[in-house]
Amino acid sequence: MDNKLFPYLQSFKESASSPETIEYKIGEIFSEIKNKFASGYSLRDALELVDQLTFGSQAEKHELSALYESKIKNMGNAGRNGGEYYTPRPLIRVMIQVVQPRIGERVYDGACGSAGFLCEAFNYLRYAPDGSSRPLKTDELDALETRTLYGKEKKSLAYVIAVMNLILHGVDAPNIIHANTLAENLADVQEKDRYHVILSAVPNGGKERPEIQQNFPIKTGETAFLFLQHFIKYLKAKGRAAIVLKNTTLSNSDNASKALRQELLENCNLHTVLDCPAGVYQSGVKNVVLFFDKGEPTQQVWYYQLDPGRNMGKTNPLNDNDLKEFIALQSTFADSEKSWSVKIADVDKDSFDLSVKNPNKQEAAALREPQAILDEIAGLDAESKAILDVIRGLL
Repeated sequence: MDNKLFPYLQSFKESASSPETIEYKIGEIFSEIKNKFASGYSLRDALELVDQLTFGSQAEKHELSALYESKIKNMGNAGRNGGEYYTPRPLIRVMIQVVQPRIGERVYDGACGSAGFLCEAFNYLRYAPDGSSRPLKTDELDALETRTLYGKEKKSLAYVIAVMNLILHGVDAPNIIHANTLAENLADVQEKDRYHVILSAVPNGGKERPEIQQNFPIKTGETAFLFLQHFIKYLKAKGRAAIVLKNTTLSNSDNASKALRQELLENCNLHTVLDCPAGVYQSGVKNVVLFFDKGEPTQQVWYYQLDPGRNMGKTNPLNDNDLKEFIALQSTFADSEKSWSVKIADVDKDSFDLSVKNPNKQEAAALREPQAILDEIAGLDAESKAILDVIRGLL
């Protein structure tokens, strides 16, 4: 295993005819991972179990990819490696429904993690809502599998998971690059480098060194803000994006945050903000999804405050039904108790604060003053005492 098999599989990278082959990707995968089996007996047991599986049909491959996805999700629920890369699939599917990628367009995730966005984009383009295969022509299918989905990932484990995930979904040679996305200088980006659609969940809480910050016009150590600049730069004119960010991105008062919101509003049409409750992600962090098109300034932002009516968590996760109302209302930017619009002319031009403040939500009844509550308690106690005195008089 250690001295013969893994070195042999690693050699596929050198012997492959080009990087756009499954042989090259296998070589890359086995160059990144190590054998974790310390016992030959355990290895034999595992091989005997795997040997019983068959992956010859399309249905069996689909079942294997679903199994792989479920294992990634379980890693997240257990707080282990891989969980930080897991965005709930119902949320991803809704983001894709709004931006509507098409065959012939290039779809990009610069922080792809386990490639959940790219896999769901592949499913959206390859299969109809009822699960049947779309009637794609040969050149369309070739374009989908080779020239549509692109990603970058910095961490070794996530990179391997992403490549394997796409292979299991039917992309033999995924266009995933193992690199630090933020190390690229935005001044060097050319038109050929840009994408029609960008889908991503930006890593939260990271900090980048000063030499990385020099690659960006708005200098900040906050990873999320650097990624948002990266995505705006890499989006084609009239391109569409859906990006998950921490909700404080909309209201932070530091200079970098304000400059970034100004950049977004002036160069892109931020048409939709989906405000998600804390339980959507296992981390408990509240996030928003920003939907924007590049090329025209924002005139009006439509907000939707997701409220499934229950506490969400590991045992009660987000589901597709929770987001049906959002999809129905978003198509026309309709107002409701959970949705409203804000004109950019009404946004403060010093702070560019875009925080979520629902004007349509019914206000809870105001709390009474403490003294009024104490007076009522005293009155009820007096009534109780009077009733007890009457009862005692009857005994």
